[in-house]
Amino acid sequence: MDPTVLAWALAQPAGSRAATLAAAYTGGTTRVTFDGRTVEYRSLDELGRALAALHGAENSAARRPAVTLASFTRGGSA
Repeated sequence: MDPTVLAWALAQPAGSRAATLAAAYTGGTTRVTFDGRTVEYRSLDELGRALAALHGAENSAARRPAVTLASFTRGGSA
């Protein structure tokens, strides 16, 4: 588990999906209940991957898009 992802999840509001997953991960349990649903993960590794996927989805909007500069010239040599 990436410590950055775990730190992010633990900093989320109590009761949020990320905080619930992080609490389960740190507590060593694979059964998580949130939004009225219970999910049983096969392992802590699988739970960690779910947490990493959630982190990526939540933070994708914060990433800046890559920018490429194209340059063109008219005429002879470049």
